[in-house]
Amino acid sequence: MHRINRVDRRDLFRTIAVAMVAMVLMGCELHSPRGEMRASGPRVEVGLDDSWKFVRQDVAGAEAVRFDDGAWQDVKLPHTWNAKDGEDGGKNYYRRVGWYRRHLVVDRALAGRSLFLYFDGVGAVADVFVNGQRAGTHRGYFAGFCFDVTKLLKAGDNVIAVKVNNSDDLHVPPVSADFTFFGGIYRGVRLLALNDVSVTPLDDGGPGVYLKQVHVTSDRADLEITTKVRNASPSAKNATVRCVITAQNGKPVAEFTAKKEIPAGATVNVVQNATLDHPHLWNGRPDPYCYRATVDVIDGAKVTDEVAQPLGLRSFSVDPDKGFFLNGKSYALHGVNRHQDRIDKGWAISPADHEQDYKLIEEMGCTAVRLAHYQHAQEFYNLCDRGGMVVWAEACLVNTMDPSPAFADTVRQQLTELIKQNFNHPSICFWSLFNELHYVDENGKQDYTREPGDAASRDLVVQLNQIAKKLDPTRITTAGTCVAPQEPINSITDAIGFNWYYGWYIKPAGAWGKGPPSEWGKGLDDLHRALPTRCIAISEYGAGASIREHEVPATQPTNPGGKWHPEEWQCVVHEAAWKAMSARPWLWGTFVWNVFDFAADQRKEGDTPGRNDKGLVTYDRKTKKDAFYFYQANWTTSPMVHITSRRFDPRPSGATELKVYSNCPEVELFLNGKSLGKKSAADHVFVWRDVNLPEGKARVEARAQTSGHGVSDGVVWMCSPTASSKLVSIGN
Repeated sequence: MHRINRVDRRDLFRTIAVAMVAMVLMGCELHSPRGEMRASGPRVEVGLDDSWKFVRQDVAGAEAVRFDDGAWQDVKLPHTWNAKDGEDGGKNYYRRVGWYRRHLVVDRALAGRSLFLYFDGVGAVADVFVNGQRAGTHRGYFAGFCFDVTKLLKAGDNVIAVKVNNSDDLHVPPVSADFTFFGGIYRGVRLLALNDVSVTPLDDGGPGVYLKQVHVTSDRADLEITTKVRNASPSAKNATVRCVITAQNGKPVAEFTAKKEIPAGATVNVVQNATLDHPHLWNGRPDPYCYRATVDVIDGAKVTDEVAQPLGLRSFSVDPDKGFFLNGKSYALHGVNRHQDRIDKGWAISPADHEQDYKLIEEMGCTAVRLAHYQHAQEFYNLCDRGGMVVWAEACLVNTMDPSPAFADTVRQQLTELIKQNFNHPSICFWSLFNELHYVDENGKQDYTREPGDAASRDLVVQLNQIAKKLDPTRITTAGTCVAPQEPINSITDAIGFNWYYGWYIKPAGAWGKGPPSEWGKGLDDLHRALPTRCIAISEYGAGASIREHEVPATQPTNPGGKWHPEEWQCVVHEAAWKAMSARPWLWGTFVWNVFDFAADQRKEGDTPGRNDKGLVTYDRKTKKDAFYFYQANWTTSPMVHITSRRFDPRPSGATELKVYSNCPEVELFLNGKSLGKKSAADHVFVWRDVNLPEGKARVEARAQTSGHGVSDGVVWMCSPTASSKLVSIGN
């Protein structure tokens, strides 16, 4: 094998760069999402996901151009250094410094352009150096950020070095949370090459084009289009901003232009008021119709920049008695929470991973998703736009607040980044300001029945609500809370969600949202009486479940934080919760915690240390738990049937109950070919009691039919009188 030395590699990179720049300048466009050059008209983007060197330690002088990184590991983005130790339950995953370096050849064809480095996500503090000089520092795990590196890059070979630190930092939220904080450059990086007169990429990482929907009905849509135009030239420019709105088929339907003088070295807002008559509305899952708004910046007769953004026209509201409305009609928001990590990958996931996650959420029949507890990747918001999934987008203010001004500054910045970077996604209807802020006494003990004890905490939330309303008055502000309903912190946002765990957490006695699953109905009614004028959601609910632990009939685990998490109990909890919530239309949304198992390295419970197993799908996305099918039976119309406890094998012979989920009106069950009769169920839960399982093989088949379409499901169990009624299996 021929090994390319350092000089050969630079020459090779230079040759490739020259060829790719030439294609761009000739008008070609490369569509690969990572690691290649792309052009959108006059705007050039170069993906920088390949050819990084990495070391998991702090190294003095690693930013220097001539630093020898030959012994470092070769990595490709996205990358995290906690893919394994952040999920193994040791509560000791690496939380310190890692360094990344790569070479970047800048061709002379880009001379005269402004150059920027854009990072989609780095955990958590990133110090970026170009050719040994600091380009900037960004604090925060989840938002994108951009630095102007025009004066730092030169034609030819350059060195980019990034010092990344995910140490425990009281000034960078999350300070504490029930999930692993993965370190590294876990999303993509790209170089932007822009003309002197262009849309700025430096507006808190936002697109620089903001499509504010002032008023939308089926008759007309009134828009306010703000474009932030920069002028890096030494003289003033009379720029024209042209916005062309195209239909989903690519046909232009409207065009708006505005002219404005842009002083030298300045960035100016160019605001256009626009109206579309008889718009095709973005209508959630049934019809997620999206226009496309393309904004051109024109200097003289030359188009110097172009930015395209999605435009899904819709209106929405919440009502304390009637719930959520989309485009003036009642629209039930039922869905899940999602964490972005995956087994053996952490947060360093691919577009294909995002797409698989979305398809599983869609398959279950969700109409909404809470993207907890931080800003997620742009790929996922895009999927929600195209698929019609209503999104609750959340800032990363979780559990604990540090009283320092530096912490408050970072929180405010993170919310600003969340809103600006995601302003144009039609799927987003809610900005969430915090999750589970709770009181901590002088001994550090958490009390979930009381709100944060100091006025400064409430004052910060008030400030965040004001920031959200100033940046975007069109969306609804909300939060996920776990304290008593009457606490003042629950009244700041437009709407509020409660994280309740009836059927899972029992103590402390009398606490809101804790107790047996039979308390769901009473608890919800008490909540509505306590806050009759508030718009209320259930932002979290659920129970842990291992696909290897089984028990029929299922009983409440005496210690939910312990080792016994039978899959069947998760079903009991969700059946009771959904029965109560679906009967109360005043809830504007309900969100299962969680759609996927996820890493929480400090946890030691269930069958896997370091795992929160409340997901409806396993961490590797390979197994859908029974409760997944319960919701599919309730939320979808395509015929389905599912036999529960299928992984309870071997199991005791003798009398037992068998349970089936289906969205069909009637299900017939067969045992070893003999019919056990047909059942109907209004709640989609079909139960056959006192079924006598024989010794040996028990072949069970469920058959159902609706609208002329038949479906079936089957399972084979080995049954024995000596088999345990509580099974811990080794298979899936």
